[in-house]
Amino acid sequence: MREDFLKKVTEQKKSDIRLARRRRSEQSLRRDAETRDNRRPFIERLTPTDTKDIHIIAEVKRASPSKGDIRADLDPAELAAAYERGGASTVSVLTETHWFKGGIEDLQAVRAATGLPVLRKDFIFTPYQIYESAVIGADAVLLIVALLSPKQLEEYLAICESVGLDALVEIHSPADMETVKKSNARLIGINNRNLRTLETDIQIAIDMAKNLSSGQIPVAASGIRTRADIEKNRNSGVYNFLIGEHLVLAEDPERFLRLLIK
Repeated sequence: MREDFLKKVTEQKKSDIRLARRRRSEQSLRRDAETRDNRRPFIERLTPTDTKDIHIIAEVKRASPSKGDIRADLDPAELAAAYERGGASTVSVLTETHWFKGGIEDLQAVRAATGLPVLRKDFIFTPYQIYESAVIGADAVLLIVALLSPKQLEEYLAICESVGLDALVEIHSPADMETVKKSNARLIGINNRNLRTLETDIQIAIDMAKNLSSGQIPVAASGIRTRADIEKNRNSGVYNFLIGEHLVLAEDPERFLRLLIK
């Protein structure tokens, strides 16, 4: 079995956060986060109004731990603009620096280039990171249940609400499902990729979506490649999809998006 990726990345993030705290205090970040007034609604863009709806969170992603460099030289602003023209509902930006080679600058460039709401996708497990996300211009953050206790999840959802951030709460396992069903989380990302082994199976979201609580909105993430994959998920009540690698690698991301949404 591969080394536990989630454990490895968590240790690295702890070091990154210690360095960030030396540059700026949590109190300072919180003050600015609480006075932010330029939020774009994220969840509202992903709420299906009928069974014909398809909403795509289009991802800006330079690299991944399983594939290495995907497109290290991409222009985040240019790519995000293509996503918006292609019909994306929102944009996700990887800001993790070591394995995904992203950064805060990528998110800020994307938000300046489009009118779409922007998700900060990173490994978030401290209030510091949530406040930071609001300050750098994110409209939503990713909260991974495998990184948090049930108590932390509720605390962090409350912090998000206090600073005007939406949350995409990510699950993968039956244990994650039980945690999220008992929470106030509304938008649930079902990751088809196991973050410990990095193996992917698109059947996971299809099988798990039907077990969510009433009012919780599923998002299928990882491994979505084709319109056929989308149709399989739609038949199980999933209308929202987070797509990264296959959009980034597309010769014409705008056209590819249109084909997925048609």
